[in-house]
Amino acid sequence: MRTAHIGGLEVSVIGLGCNNFGRALDAEASAKVVAAALDAGIDFFDTASNYGEGQSESFLGAALGRRREDVVIATKFGVPVPGWEGSGGAASAYVRQSAERSLRELGTDYIDLLMIHFPDPKTPIEITMAAMSELVEAGKVREIGCSNFDPNQLEAASRAAESLGLTLVCDQVHLSMVHRDPLHDGTVEVAHRLGVSVLPYYPLASGLLTGKARRGHVPEGRLQMDRYQHFLTEENFDLVDALDAFAVQRGRSVVQIALGWLIAHEDVPAVTAGATRPQQVRANAAAGDWVPTEEDLTELARLVGV
Repeated sequence: MRTAHIGGLEVSVIGLGCNNFGRALDAEASAKVVAAALDAGIDFFDTASNYGEGQSESFLGAALGRRREDVVIATKFGVPVPGWEGSGGAASAYVRQSAERSLRELGTDYIDLLMIHFPDPKTPIEITMAAMSELVEAGKVREIGCSNFDPNQLEAASRAAESLGLTLVCDQVHLSMVHRDPLHDGTVEVAHRLGVSVLPYYPLASGLLTGKARRGHVPEGRLQMDRYQHFLTEENFDLVDALDAFAVQRGRSVVQIALGWLIAHEDVPAVTAGATRPQQVRANAAAGDWVPTEEDLTELARLVGV
């Protein structure tokens, strides 16, 4: 597995998104997915305090066990945690409380990458960054980042971090071949100028880019849920057909093409993809071996429309 850097962290270019832990997967099934990831060379795990009804972190920590020192863990705060009254936001006290909870749940004494899950309109970013700075100074957090920040919010967060002698290392955003907003709304452009890494989530468009979904046939899973129906457009199915043909010509899978295209972007060091079965983890990990040629990228740009 190739590696890349997010700030001072070296990670596998394919990471595992742990949002299924505690939701679609129990502790035992989560452990099997984590074991498959480790076996495949994946050492980058992305979770959040609210994932899996608040259980994702504990499931991940238990699954890693003694392997914790071998991996990089990213977690996020800001979204209310089920069962925790008054949780959510990015006020100073909550930043500290949430970090302490994450440390307990993960069974570790440090978090490699701590991110603000969403901007908090009620709390000035300078306040949040000051609290995160305290965690870094205490050795409880190694690197800090944000998630779902637009260009202006990213600029403000970066300035606030810099004023404290810190570096904001990433912005985790919704980005895939069928959801390309960050490439057009200035987010990637601003991140590039600031030296901030862009970390895509939903890189496989909730299953549309796995090669299993076809026009007239949508397999069981997220794509059958109302909140993901917006992916099921004629335009997107046309793209899936074109990507399938592209992949077949090169002896690859659509998954490899979709993830490899993202990693090929200069500002994208790694991609985290979720999984519910070990075989899905292995399929995702295989994308880390594919390096598209300039000809490949030109053709994909034409197909995707960027």
